Amino acid sequence: MTTRYSFGGDEHIFVEVNEEMSLPAFFKSLSMTNAVRESRIRGVTEICPSNASFQIKFDPDVIAPDDLMAELKSFEAGAETIDTVISTRVIEVPVFYDDPWTRETLMRFRERHQEPAGTDLDYAARINGFGDFEAFIKAHSGAPWFVSMVGFVAGLPFMYQMVDRKRQIEVPKYLRPRTDTPRLTVGHGGCFGCIYSVRGAGGYQMFGITPMPIYDPAQKVSYLRDFMILFRPGDIVQFRRVDREGYDAAVEAVDGGRFEPAMRDVCFSLADFLADPDGTNASILKVMP
Repeated sequence: MTTRYSFGGDEHIFVEVNEEMSLPAFFKSLSMTNAVRESRIRGVTEICPSNASFQIKFDPDVIAPDDLMAELKSFEAGAETIDTVISTRVIEVPVFYDDPWTRETLMRFRERHQEPAGTDLDYAARINGFGDFEAFIKAHSGAPWFVSMVGFVAGLPFMYQMVDRKRQIEVPKYLRPRTDTPRLTVGHGGCFGCIYSVRGAGGYQMFGITPMPIYDPAQKVSYLRDFMILFRPGDIVQFRRVDREGYDAAVEAVDGGRFEPAMRDVCFSLADFLADPDGTNASILKVMP
């Protein structure tokens, strides 16, 4: 697909790198938004990166829309040839799958679901060709996830599983959105995983819940005192299954200020990943304790 540029009213330019999500599309978008930030174009007031696109807000009294459009297009050639290696973090996220809170919630909203008779895990397992939800959970937690954007609501990460396309987990959203989703629900819609940073409405399938806060505007959580949002684009997430005892222990540690997420610095090469996804994942996960 050719990159598509369009104006959004008088103060925005929207750039669509690709119609479908892929890591190459994300890296091209990342390269272009980094170039915009580093160039310090007068009149640019906000840069909003997304999965395979981005939006720029600007002041038309400072820079003419057509001039900014030309500037953005000039960054595209460099984005095609950039060395796609980044220094990032692997963050381990404990997950209590099939927990009582998301299960109670999903049962309250079954009339909005494609298959009211089962659970979200049952449905996701069936349409992805797994024998049961235990096999599905093993696949969901068996490979890392790449954080491609953070937003929609504050601190919510959108995550793309780092496997070849034929193994991508894909599950449609609810037929009609729920009016309630527990805070810290691990969800999935389309090809994207997410973690609901706050309680609220939502339409993603619900697989479990994490005890690990990822957003704290009061900055009272020990590891969020420097910045209220945990994730940033480019982070790599590894889900780790825990049982009820492990979940409760982690909640107690969070409340007591003793919980520290397991994370390590890592160098990620897009070229290496595309050549050998499983080998790259194994190498990345070796850095975890």
